[in-house]
Amino acid sequence: MDQNQDICVVMVPFIAQGHLNQLIHLSRLISAYNLPVHFVCAPSHTRQAKLRVHGWDPLSISNIHFHEFPIPAFPNHPPTPNATLRFPNHFMPSFNAIMHLREPFLKLLSDLSTKMKRVVIVHDYLMSSIIQDFVSVPNAEAYMFQACSAFTAFWFHWEETQALKLDDETESLRMKLPSLEGCFSNEFVELLNSEDTSFKKISSGTLYDTSKVFEDKYLELLKHEKVTSGTTKNWAIGPFNPVTISDHKNFSPESVKLFNWLDKQEPNSVIYVSFGTTVSLTDEEVKEIAFGLEESGQKFIWVVREADKADIFDGVDRRVELPEGYEERVESSEVGVVVRGWAPQLEILKHSSTGGFMSHCGWNSCMEGITMGVPIAAWPMHSDQPRNATLVREVLGTGIYAREWERRDEKVTAAMVSEAVRRLMASEEGCQVRKKAAELGVAVRQSVEEGGVMRKELDEFLGHITRQ
Repeated sequence: MDQNQDICVVMVPFIAQGHLNQLIHLSRLISAYNLPVHFVCAPSHTRQAKLRVHGWDPLSISNIHFHEFPIPAFPNHPPTPNATLRFPNHFMPSFNAIMHLREPFLKLLSDLSTKMKRVVIVHDYLMSSIIQDFVSVPNAEAYMFQACSAFTAFWFHWEETQALKLDDETESLRMKLPSLEGCFSNEFVELLNSEDTSFKKISSGTLYDTSKVFEDKYLELLKHEKVTSGTTKNWAIGPFNPVTISDHKNFSPESVKLFNWLDKQEPNSVIYVSFGTTVSLTDEEVKEIAFGLEESGQKFIWVVREADKADIFDGVDRRVELPEGYEERVESSEVGVVVRGWAPQLEILKHSSTGGFMSHCGWNSCMEGITMGVPIAAWPMHSDQPRNATLVREVLGTGIYAREWERRDEKVTAAMVSEAVRRLMASEEGCQVRKKAAELGVAVRQSVEEGGVMRKELDEFLGHITRQ
């Protein structure tokens, strides 16, 4: 596509890590079409997005422009490992503070509109109220980004309306859907509701970080006016994350050591264990997971870190304590590797020795696991994760339940962890889901190539926003 000097895209992400990550990856995809992309966020969260992105360097792309607007100071509470509800409610002060971007966003939009034929806004669903004033700018149009799967989005809308009759297969699946009870805090539900219906009808369409390869049915269901009560046009342009990753020369010494260890392992022999950026485990749970991984007899990489604070650069994180001598013991016996801090997840999942992924089933992690063809042992903790786990296990058949949502209040034991690892890594069931995951991974990776279904969707979206 020729340089589109008269059209630009303004990216407006929500500030939770999973949301930031998706829209900075999408910025890379859109910028490859020679469109300037303006990434709008608060300073510390922009820094976070750039620091943590996997598979490419955001500073290497000249037509991605970062706009950092200050927001009011907010209490930077630490996570609460012993909280009854897993949802990271300590983020709420920052979620409220980011709502002050409405005025600086409109100022930037107004400035860009004088220089461009068209300004295209791609905004996170949770930032709808921030961008609402774009209707006063004649040459601006907005597209909503849904950070969850089409499967999860469909059921969220359907349960609100129940206006669409389900076929027998979908009705049967509905009976297996986990409850939303325990997924969100009351404060976050209020935020969700405040961003909901008011802004649906001003959106020109919805973008999803998913693929028609495995979610075509739910993307089609979302096109029913009865379901969405708003725009019915959508584009599935995932995976946003890179599917091919060049070897990085800038790995830390710890990562170099990790990959040297991985290189020595047998194909599909290592399980990667990571519960994302918003999960805080109790000391007792950490101990049981540690012993369970060791007792499983399987090789493992375990990312051991405290959940993020709202500002990850402010203050010192709680150090997660492992049983005495544990790290030294598993390292010396070469049974496993414990990673402290930020792990290069895409690169780990891509490695041929990685044969399983124990995950909280955040949608970023699901998409990365699916893309790299790695089966998932699903251990959902909150938000959309229980239903993502249902998609992986019940619809795609590319995973098992390490812990079903209905059992979330049961005590974590080493035996439970060990049994889940063995089922995924060393059982006939595990072999079957690994085969399905590998096949799906190939199909998804092929979809981003010229003529593939993802590439066609992306071309269609870019053609739409650059229309004459």
